[in-house]
Amino acid sequence: MGLNDEVGRRLRTLRTARGLTLSELARRSGVGKGTLSELESGTRNPTLETLYALTTALNRPLSAVLSDDLPSGAAQHEAAVSGSAVTAVLIERHETPETVTDVFRITVAAGATQESAAHVAGTTESLMILSGTAVVGDPAAPSSVGPGGSVCWPADTVHLYSAPHGDVHGILFVRYPATAL
Repeated sequence: MGLNDEVGRRLRTLRTARGLTLSELARRSGVGKGTLSELESGTRNPTLETLYALTTALNRPLSAVLSDDLPSGAAQHEAAVSGSAVTAVLIERHETPETVTDVFRITVAAGATQESAAHVAGTTESLMILSGTAVVGDPAAPSSVGPGGSVCWPADTVHLYSAPHGDVHGILFVRYPATAL
């Protein structure tokens, strides 16, 4: 089973567990019903932006569609999901009674900018830069951070990723409050 099939199966399971129709999830997420149907059937490649829109509407972390629920620290299958500027590989999902933390290895493409929609209420993101210089966070007051640096911002509002001077490689922590999920 390929990534598209696995993501589609997980999306369908989450949607039906929430008692939502295709139409209702499409309305809540802003993703077209046809696109959602194709994702669930495994015939469409998921983008990072689309998966975040759907998982936010389902009040679930992104890892809920990228991996089956595994114990904290368990190895994940490497599967890259790309957006307009960011490519992310889920490397771990850590769950406690208070939070779910998704850990991604990311690349932000040189010269590209990606604006991410708000995630579940109370979500934060922290990025540690391995190489390159990223401009991230609140679009009105973004932070610039280089190799060895890190930055944290609220991710329950619109936020951006940009790599104005070359590819950026980093480790991204997306922390969701369990009470919101």
